[in-house]
Amino acid sequence: MITKFLYYIGYFLINLIKGFGSFTIFQLSVIKLMFKPPFRVKELLSQMQFMGYGSLGVIFLTSFFTGLVEAVQLYNGFHKFGVEDFMGYTIFISIVKELGPVFAALMVISRGISAYAAELGSMRVTEQIDALEVMAVDSKQYLIVPRILATVISLPLLIIFFDAVSNIGAYLISVYSLDVNGYAYLDNLRQFAEMRDVNEGIIKGIVFGYIISAIGTYIGYNTRGGAKGVGQSTTKAVVYSSVSVFIADYILAAFFLVF
Repeated sequence: MITKFLYYIGYFLINLIKGFGSFTIFQLSVIKLMFKPPFRVKELLSQMQFMGYGSLGVIFLTSFFTGLVEAVQLYNGFHKFGVEDFMGYTIFISIVKELGPVFAALMVISRGISAYAAELGSMRVTEQIDALEVMAVDSKQYLIVPRILATVISLPLLIIFFDAVSNIGAYLISVYSLDVNGYAYLDNLRQFAEMRDVNEGIIKGIVFGYIISAIGTYIGYNTRGGAKGVGQSTTKAVVYSSVSVFIADYILAAFFLVF
């Protein structure tokens, strides 16, 4: 019984190390291709339109209602102590440093990264990627690099949009529904808010963008097993990317706390 238990632990650890090593080698080859011509500008712009512009709708809805919920929930606590005027800064700091980057990344994963994994997986099982290689086209440079760069560029911009919409939503419901003093709300925001807080969220967006796109494209590119494999790859891409965002968020938060 103990021997069997140790076997499964060893088998899991070996597969984990093997998978991480394969992922690392894959990413090193992709990073090299980012600086090697030909540069697929047209494909990059197409992917930015899909990942960035195409995600504005879901980001708008998510961010606006996030701001509304933040304001309502904080009001319940702040009102008990008569410090409603500080709601603006508290909402601002929580959104730009944590909720904005994490929620925007999760929305991009659900809409964009899942599509990347499914699309690349379908191309793999139908041998379209093999056809590109036969035609002397580097499939990683043509398919992977533009998708990673598009996500790295688009996600920080979506986070800025998320921050703006959610803070506007929080202000509107605080002032016009919860009767918070609008001048005091904005005055405290001007006094305590710093650009450093916004920059922290943007940096998180760049890191998140690379991580989730790297995971999604790697899993999709290496899909096996036909239509069933495509579905499994899409599920893996969403789950692994989402978990990675929370892990990376903690690491970055701890880093910014120290530095």
